[in-house]
Amino acid sequence: MKKIAVIEDNNEMRENIEEMLTLADYEVVTAKNGKEGVEVVKTHLPDIVLCDIMMPELDGYGVLYYLSKNPETSAIPFIFLTAKTERSDFRKGMNLGADDYISKPFEEMELLEAIESRLNKYKLFKNASNSDNKWISFTSAVTDLTGLEVLKEKSPIKSFGKKEKLFGTGEIPKYLFFVNNGHIRTYKVSEDGKEMVTALYGPNDFFGYKELLSSENYTEFAVTLEGATVTLIQRDEFEKLLLTNKDVSINFIKLLAGNIIERENELVNLAYNTVRKRVAEALTKLYDKYRKPPADSVEITVSRDELASIVGTATESVIRILSEFKSDGFIKTKGSLITIMQINELRNYRF
Repeated sequence: MKKIAVIEDNNEMRENIEEMLTLADYEVVTAKNGKEGVEVVKTHLPDIVLCDIMMPELDGYGVLYYLSKNPETSAIPFIFLTAKTERSDFRKGMNLGADDYISKPFEEMELLEAIESRLNKYKLFKNASNSDNKWISFTSAVTDLTGLEVLKEKSPIKSFGKKEKLFGTGEIPKYLFFVNNGHIRTYKVSEDGKEMVTALYGPNDFFGYKELLSSENYTEFAVTLEGATVTLIQRDEFEKLLLTNKDVSINFIKLLAGNIIERENELVNLAYNTVRKRVAEALTKLYDKYRKPPADSVEITVSRDELASIVGTATESVIRILSEFKSDGFIKTKGSLITIMQINELRNYRF
């Protein structure tokens, strides 16, 4: 049974919330002011904290501050309960590290859904390091952080056409990019004009953060594949969030570390794997980016030149190997459309 701490100075409100949560099969501990609330949380170590903002002894901001300084309580999800007249001040709580806020008066389901959402996201953080695909877990976790959600919601969304450039080498980074739909490829160009794809991004992916974290100009190009809509988060807003929200900053660092490990693996594969194996891996990567569960087969529109730049080989070699994979029944092709039929065979391809 999950345990919830409720810190609320209004007796009627506190009792109503306690009854509501008890009926929903949660264990509830309560406190009638902020000072008492800090001690209750330290003693009982609940799974989540619900806390009013305006309280005697110690207000909600003070509660969050003291809990964030204690290693045993700093990671506990924290939701502010705030009157509508205080809503303009909620960003102060987010900057201190709050996970969410709920405006009073609220419906029972609104509160229960917010609690369940926070508990699920906290579970995701705890399990991320044990996941077989932990960098995807970290991406999901970062996406779900409320401080970042606030930035996303207030940031503009821009639509890009097919093969439209988002940025290029030497340009100054201005945004953190979040893909709402569509797909983006980033690539570098060699001295002889050959393109080498460095990464693929799809829905719910962030990109452009490496340059923001390093304060360097872009060293690659970013271009859409079939077109995309992208949220543009201002650089200064993102940097401010990194400085004030430890969860966001820690998880972007983990994402960056994951990218480094992924790039190292790709360099090893480029050096030692056969071209056929690398084509199979490229198709697998595209499958993972384009698949929409529960579908097993995936249709991808990608030119042979683009696929060759992902693999790091000549276009002629990609055309030949795709023909062989088609004969093996792994894929179907029609022009630039590739339908992946047997993903397990491609994923486990050895030679």
